Amino acid sequence: MTNTTTSACAVKPAVSHKPKTVSVNGVAIARAAIAQETQNHPAAKPIEAWQAAAHALVVRELLLQEARRLGLSPAPAQDGEGRRETEEEALIRQLVEDEVVTPQADEASCRRYFDANRIRFQSPAIIEARHILLPAAPGDAPARMEASRQASLLILQIQQDPSCFAALAAAVSACPSGQTGGHLGQIGPGQTVPEFETALGRLPIGSVGEDPVETRYGFHIVWVERRIPGQPLPFEAVRPRIAAWLDEKVRRMAIQQYITILAGRAEITGVEIAASQSPLVQ
Repeated sequence: MTNTTTSACAVKPAVSHKPKTVSVNGVAIARAAIAQETQNHPAAKPIEAWQAAAHALVVRELLLQEARRLGLSPAPAQDGEGRRETEEEALIRQLVEDEVVTPQADEASCRRYFDANRIRFQSPAIIEARHILLPAAPGDAPARMEASRQASLLILQIQQDPSCFAALAAAVSACPSGQTGGHLGQIGPGQTVPEFETALGRLPIGSVGEDPVETRYGFHIVWVERRIPGQPLPFEAVRPRIAAWLDEKVRRMAIQQYITILAGRAEITGVEIAASQSPLVQ
């Protein structure tokens, strides 16, 4: 199961080198353990990964010591896929559940967030389009060159006689939509490959695109018929999403504050823990 402390509570350390000793209340964090933990903290420089790993393990040790001081007994949970917590993960989870109490977002808080961020709460834009696909495998340079050439010639033909689009789609398109004039229906975000979706957003409406659209499947001749803008969503439809986001934000801040309090009572060497450094309070 996911290591809550390592992934969620790790913050950017304030040291610029590898200290000789990293410890919490006299308990040393083994350098080998820090080296192994670096795989969970990708960074531009090895020293940055090492520092982040050291910080994460210090936070983990700090929480484990507090859980044991309070006499908590681990009760590992299991998720829906059968993955079971380790005893240490269970101790940390139980500690946070017992000691970090956060209020849930109320109606007024959700409404204020909604009013201040209305632009975020819209239904996705819908695009109606048709296309002709000339296939070519990604690694087949000659085939892609030929598909691009043929697509450009077909675009010229369609520009001269737009009514031939459907017939050409039926005759040459490698997509099943060719049998219905190339119609793709209404397309929403994420329903096509990214490169095709990007092209749909910039092509003109009501005419064939002047250049073929290249994707991993080949080259597409695209005709965007219309774009239907996203519509504002009512507060009632998005309130659960807003409440969940606000609750998680408050929870993360509370956890970081709790860690900072524990750190203030502990003797920690090699790493500094400061709430202002944590991504949890951004």
